[in-house]
Amino acid sequence: MTPTAAWHRARTYSVMMTRTRFAFALLVAAGIALPMLPATAAVRIKDIADVEGVRDNQLVGYGLVVGLNGTGDDITRSIFTRESLIGMLERLGVNARSTQLKTKDVAAVAVTATLPPFARQGGKIDVAVSAIGDASNLMGGTLLVTPLLGADGEVYAVAQGQVATGAFKAQGAGASITKGVPSAGKISNGGIVEREVAFTLASAATLRLALRNPDFTTARRIAMAVNAVVRGANARALDSGTVELQVPAGQQSDIVGLMTQVEQIRVEPDEVAKVIIDEANGVIVMGENVRISTVAVAQGNLTVRITETPQVSQPGPFAPQGATTTTVPRTTISVDQGAQNKLAMVQSGASLADLVGALNALGIGPRDMISILQNIKAAGALQADIEVR
Repeated sequence: MTPTAAWHRARTYSVMMTRTRFAFALLVAAGIALPMLPATAAVRIKDIADVEGVRDNQLVGYGLVVGLNGTGDDITRSIFTRESLIGMLERLGVNARSTQLKTKDVAAVAVTATLPPFARQGGKIDVAVSAIGDASNLMGGTLLVTPLLGADGEVYAVAQGQVATGAFKAQGAGASITKGVPSAGKISNGGIVEREVAFTLASAATLRLALRNPDFTTARRIAMAVNAVVRGANARALDSGTVELQVPAGQQSDIVGLMTQVEQIRVEPDEVAKVIIDEANGVIVMGENVRISTVAVAQGNLTVRITETPQVSQPGPFAPQGATTTTVPRTTISVDQGAQNKLAMVQSGASLADLVGALNALGIGPRDMISILQNIKAAGALQADIEVR
């Protein structure tokens, strides 16, 4: 092959690949369901299951942000902000009950944080701050000491620090520009852990794996894979969402090493045949296990188009006196009954690719495809669950 011929061949292949990617992008942008490729087999256990007891804990608190440049709460209307400010001043030895407060540099906020597993006293965590009054901007403010409580009402952390909103707001006499949400921000490492969640992993004789997507087949596969890799382990599936693992006698002093070994084991998760429909955005997602019984599908819409094209009529050269220019209406009516749409047959046991291909052959859009799928399910021919969001 000559260099010129090789160049043309490579150029032709590049153009074909570019057109293929462009066509794929158009289908995705149009919201058309595409055939899914086969699953890439096994995944790690750590990506589909969690260790029971090793979990995050949600914390919440109520506090005040001070130092705002006139963008805080209007304390004459936000009573909770006024009472919180007065209470804080009283705890600091300042009597403000008899004083008429008019400041707008203070904002009442809700403070939230996530306490990670095995967090120790003195450790630091990030906190999020959100205005709950009529404050318009928290930029430049400072959160005062705020206790963060858990679901049991105990204080697990204390937050304080400079609030960073990451937002931008510029306002003039006639217009304003806002980027981001200036009434919410974060404080990196702004929370200090004061109480630990009691959980001892090192002394556990039994560990449990909680599946994120409960499934009996997947749980059974995990138990079999663990028993095959970890010698002396006695793993068994308790239900669709839990796998119990007895710690081998030789590894009771190294639970972390055992869990590291278990997390890296790869299994092939199973999945339920399901069709997810997002009617608001016209998105359809189907799993590879979706199957169709023998069914015939036809779709046609009656479309009436009315086009108005007015024309101007002017008087002729020998028109009688008083004749004027006038507008003559011209109306064109066309009716499309969907005659080009045909009846599509889907055979029993058809795969996802067959179903999508048959529906696309009818020339229908995502909205009509949603109705067709729902009607196929109503006819009992769709062997999958439909979840509408």
